[in-house]
Amino acid sequence: MHYKNFIILLFTAMLFSCESNTNDENITIDPDNLLLGNWVNPEYENETTTFKRSSVLPDESYGITFKKTGEFIERTSGWCGTPPLSYFNVDGSFTLENDVINISTTSYPSFYGWKIVEITETNLVVKRELTEQEIEHRALMDLFSEISNLAYSEPCSNANNWAFTAFGAKACGGPQGYLPYSKNIDVASFLQKIKTYTEAEKAFNIKWGIISDCSIISPPKQVECRNGYPTLTY
Repeated sequence: MHYKNFIILLFTAMLFSCESNTNDENITIDPDNLLLGNWVNPEYENETTTFKRSSVLPDESYGITFKKTGEFIERTSGWCGTPPLSYFNVDGSFTLENDVINISTTSYPSFYGWKIVEITETNLVVKRELTEQEIEHRALMDLFSEISNLAYSEPCSNANNWAFTAFGAKACGGPQGYLPYSKNIDVASFLQKIKTYTEAEKAFNIKWGIISDCSIISPPKQVECRNGYPTLTY
């Protein structure tokens, strides 16, 4: 009886072993471009993500595919993490520049980059890399933060010592809004920063095909001092 059970267990182990070997043999590896293929079972550690190579994308878990044609496929459940999860494909494209994978998809985020930390026949380790668009947008936000700090750097006690100016450029045209500023700061330098920011945002919108609403923002009537803080009234 024990001998019979042993034979059954041995046969079962051999069967699973054969299936595993068959799956491994089905994996196609391009020696000239190890990135091509299917990558699954992501493991996250600090800033890096490690994928395992697979013969196919899984039906009910995350995975990605890089094709020789430049096509990129992401098998994902989207942003919703509440069970039961439903997985679907997000189509896109990719380019490989040195060790950076630039990815464009039909879902958010539309453009992003992965820096290849390590790639072998079995593993792909990547790190999130800021794209050119993200780097330029961050520079815009840094400049606006500097402008905003200057605009509100003085306490407001007398509205006659305050003025306002338009800033930024909507993709559809017109300013993003208006900022108050004290006449006691270096006004020429402040307005030059506003001009630089507005021109940079206009160029950014054109370069990256940014879309915005076309509503017209009316200029404020005046600046009022409320509890020491400048407030625009319309």
